[in-house]
Amino acid sequence: MVTSNPFPTVEKCPSVGREKHTVVADMDGTLLIGRSSFPYFALVAFEVSGVLRLLFLLLASPLAGLLYYFVSESAGIQVLIFATFVGMKVSDIESVARAVLPKFYSSDLHPESWRLFTSCGKRCVLTANPRIMVEAFLKDLLGVDMVLGTEIGTYKGRATGFVCKPGVLVGKNKADALKKAFGETKPDVGLGDRHTDIPFMAMCKEGYLVPPNPETKAVAIEKLPKPVIFHDGRLVQKPTPLMALLIILWTPIGFPLACLRIAAGSLLPMSIVYYAFWALGVRVT
Repeated sequence: MVTSNPFPTVEKCPSVGREKHTVVADMDGTLLIGRSSFPYFALVAFEVSGVLRLLFLLLASPLAGLLYYFVSESAGIQVLIFATFVGMKVSDIESVARAVLPKFYSSDLHPESWRLFTSCGKRCVLTANPRIMVEAFLKDLLGVDMVLGTEIGTYKGRATGFVCKPGVLVGKNKADALKKAFGETKPDVGLGDRHTDIPFMAMCKEGYLVPPNPETKAVAIEKLPKPVIFHDGRLVQKPTPLMALLIILWTPIGFPLACLRIAAGSLLPMSIVYYAFWALGVRVT
C-alpha cells in the first residue's frame, strides 16, 4: 500500500487530447484491479503441470508472502516464479499465456486506468510479472506497443525457475528498465499503485496513482478492442489460494467419483441408471 501520495490519483487525470502521448503503466493493482499475481501463477502451474505443481505453489505461497511483506517485494515474487516455472517447457508456458490467461486478465481491467491508457497513442506496460506470462495478452488483445517485464532464466527449452539480470522488475529495477527502453525521452504519463512504482513514475512528465478499491467494477469485456477467445483451460474462475486448496483437496475424491459415474453409465441396466446417477450426484433432466 502506498504510504505517501506524491502523485494525484488517476481519477483526476484528463484523458482528452492525449493521442500523441506515451503512457507507461504497471500491471497488478494498476492496469488490473487485483493487486495479487498469485491467481495467474496458479493458472500456469495447474494448466501446465497439474495438481502436484499447484500444491507446490500453494505450499510455497506463505514463504512468498512473508518475504514480500517483510523482506522485499522482489524476493516474494522470485519464490512464486521458482515454484511455478522450474522445469517447465518454455513452449508450454507460452501456450497457456496465449490460450488461457487472456480470459482471466481481461475480466479484471481497472476502468479508470483503462480510460487513460487507451486515450494515449503509444502504450507501454512495465511489470514485475514474467514477460512470458503477460506479453501475448497485452499485445494481442490490448494493442500494447511495448512490454517490459521480468525475464525468466531458461536452459535447453525449459525454465530454470530463476530470473535473468537485473532481476525482478520492482523499484529501482523498473526505473532502470524504463531508462534503458526510452533513453533520454520522458514518457508523458506514468501509472502505478504502490511505493515501489514511484521511481519509474518520477521519470515521467506526469504521474498518477491508482488507489486500491475493492468496490471497483472491471471494464466490460465488450469494450475491449478485440474479442477474447477462450481456447482451452480446466478452470472457470481465478484460483485464489483458498480455491487452489479446494482443488487440491477435491482431486482425490473427484477422480474416483468420475470413474464411478462413467462405469454406472456404461455397465448398469438402463432401468437403474437414473437412480445410480442420482446417488452419485449427477443431475439428469
